[in-house]
Order: sequence, then C-alpha cells, then structure tokens
Amino acid sequence: MSVKMPPDALRALPSVDALISSPGGAALIERYGRAPAVDTLRGLLDDARTRLRGGESVAADASSLLDRAAVHLHEEARGTLIPVINATGVIIHTNLGRAPLSEDALAAVRAVGGGYSTLEYDLEAGARGSRLAHPETLLCALTGAEAALVVNNNAAATVLMLATLARGREVIVSRGQLVEIGGGFRVPDIMAESGATLVEIGTTNRTRAADYERAITENSAALMRVHSSNFKQIGFVEETPITAITRVAHDHGVLALDDLGSGALLDTAAYGLAHEPLPQESLQAGMDLVAFSGDKLLGGPQAGILVGKRELVERLKRHPLARAFRADKMTLAALVATLLHYRKGEALEQIPVWRMIARPLAEVRAQAAAWASQVGGSVVDGYSAVGGGSLPGGTLPTALLALNVSSPDIFTATLRRADPPVIARIQDGRVVFDPRTVLPEQSDKLIEIIGRTLQSES
Repeated sequence: MSVKMPPDALRALPSVDALISSPGGAALIERYGRAPAVDTLRGLLDDARTRLRGGESVAADASSLLDRAAVHLHEEARGTLIPVINATGVIIHTNLGRAPLSEDALAAVRAVGGGYSTLEYDLEAGARGSRLAHPETLLCALTGAEAALVVNNNAAATVLMLATLARGREVIVSRGQLVEIGGGFRVPDIMAESGATLVEIGTTNRTRAADYERAITENSAALMRVHSSNFKQIGFVEETPITAITRVAHDHGVLALDDLGSGALLDTAAYGLAHEPLPQESLQAGMDLVAFSGDKLLGGPQAGILVGKRELVERLKRHPLARAFRADKMTLAALVATLLHYRKGEALEQIPVWRMIARPLAEVRAQAAAWASQVGGSVVDGYSAVGGGSLPGGTLPTALLALNVSSPDIFTATLRRADPPVIARIQDGRVVFDPRTVLPEQSDKLIEIIGRTLQSES
C-alpha cells in the first residue's frame, strides 16, 4: 500500500539558492566556506525529498535545514583527530595519543613547523647537513652511548636494526619474550619482515644463559632481549640477567641487542613504581645496540631511538630503510626539546608524564576535593596506571571524583560528545574522574562540562 505524500510538501522545500542567500546561509559561508555550505545544504535537501516521498514527516523549513547544516559543518570542520580531556587515570594512554608534550616541545614544533629550519643544513659550513645530527649529541650524553639514530617509531627501529645486522642470519630470543604489542604487532612478524631468522630458546616461563649458549651456531648474528613491556610473569619464572646475555654473546663473537621499548631515562622506582629498565643500564651491561620509544616514559613525540656502538649505528644510518623510516622535522624538534629537559634536570617539572607520576597523592586528593565541592559527588580512593606498554600492572595511589548517576554508560557517552570530549571511566557503578591525568589548564573546562552534563540528566 503506497503512502500518500503530504500535499505540496516537495514544493514547499526551500531552494539551495534561497538558503545560501539568507542571513543564516551567509553565516555558514563565512565560517565554513561556500563549497562546503552549498554541498551540505544540497545533501540535506536531497535527503528531505527522499524521506518525504517515502511518506515520512520531515522538518524541512529553512530554519531547520540551516540548523542541521551548521551541526554537520561543525562536525566536519572539527574532524576526528581532536583534543580530549583524559580523566581515566591512565598516564600513557595509547588510544589517547600516549605522552602529551611539554610546552617547550610544543613551542619547538611551532617554530620549526611554521617556517624554514636547519633540518638538513649546516650553518657553519654553509652546505647540506644531516637531520640525524640534531638529537644525537643529547642522546649520547644522556645514555652514555657512542652514537645514536632516531627513526619514526620503535618497531621501525627494531626492523632497521635486524635488517642491517642480521638479514639472512639467526637471532636468538627467549620464548618468554616473543611479545605482541597493540594492534596485533608481534615480534616474530617483525623478525620475518627484517629478513632475520628467529631462533626460539628456553620455555615460556624459564630461560637460562645456557639456553642461549647452546643455540649459537655459525649462522648466528645476535642474541636479542625483548623487554616484556605490556605484561609480566609471576610464579615459577626465571629470566636470564642482561649481563649474562651480553657475556654469552661476546664470548661467542655475536652481537647483543636490546629491544627495550618503553624508554625511561629516570628511575621509576623512586616514585613508588617497579624499576623500569633504563637504556643507560643496558649499555653499561654491554649491550651493543638498544632500541626504545620516544612517546612512552621518555615523554616526547612518537619516535624510535637507537643508541649504542658507533660502528653499528653508522651501518644503520647507511641502510636504505633508514630513509624510509626517518623522522620528520617536527618530531625531531619535539624530541630535542624533550631531551633538553632531562639534560637540564627539569624533567619532573616540565614533562607532563613525569609531572603526573611524581605528583604527590595529597595534591591529587585536594584537586578531587575541589572538584567535588563544585559539582557534588564524593572523593574515593583509587589507582592511576602508567599504561602505554610501560610497567605492566604498575599503579600509583590516587584520589577520584566519583559521581552517582542514573545511567553511568549514558553519562560517559554524553561526556564523550562534549567539546572537548571528556574520557572518564566507570568504577563500582559510579563515574569517576582522576585528577592525575587532567592537565592543569583543562580543569575548569572539565568542571564546566561535568556540570552541564549533570544538569541535562536532571
């Protein structure tokens, strides 16, 4: 049975020209551009015609169409990669962009990205220089390495290291270290792409120095340790000390390589956490090359950092993959600025992830109490997580603002639609907000959004 179309409904629709020439249309053009405004209004009119022909009741007057166009154009202009307020308590939140950059790192990105720079220019010589030189001196000073190389992430660093030094040869790795990182990225897959042959030794829970020694053949290129950055084993376990791995490797004339992952340059144990291995410790233990990340505990931009013996780093620099994996100018600018914080002894004050880790519990509790006094709710104890493939299971005591709402799932979904979106979590049936991961300049906005969301619920 056909549905009768409302009389004259199609003829009553305004034209695109009429909408565009109206004051509301002019405002859309001024804010979003003529082409996007016209395309959006045309699409809304086409949709209205289709729905009217199907017998639906549609609000398709000029005012409604312009309002819907404004919402659509705002969402389109905002895009999908946007800032959020991280109230989850996960400090290095992979899904939310990992480490926020320091003010100096942001300023360096703006300065280098907004104009020309000495990316590959030697001012002294007045000739071409190398982008690889900019962070190298700082990395060597901070880790004790002979040389350093920066690429675009740690997976690339590992592939480059293996492709350069072990293609067509064997690399020996403990079965307990054949990790999978986020996105289904697995160490055996990385090895295969590099052209190296994986040799598994030991068992899932116990690997000894003798296992490495027995596996070495004439075709062995290296022993490699892979830091289990996103899980930990407990119980009947045994892991070969790094000093024993390097000793066995060098006694048999093969390389000792370390895929360290998280990249801490400060001792996490000083802040109530487990000790996270440091690149400088790996080098002191005799590792020939160490690979680690720039955007985890280092607190900088996404980058893969390789430090170690000069002869090996120079070989990596000459490999064709080094160009394919190279870091861009803004990454290098942010990384150098971040490394300078460590060099100047100000990392705890200037690098956001370290400021969060070192923030005293009393200060966090005072912030949660201040929030509760503004929007209601209560202050409850909880835990912040380091996250980001660093210190698996590592937590810090925290204080949370807890809200009792009728539907926590609907409430958190509403928060995610705010501008900026707020990412909170649900604990014991309440919506909770952790001050440890909310940047200082975001606090007032967070309270405004929470208050508005509470009002809409009531």
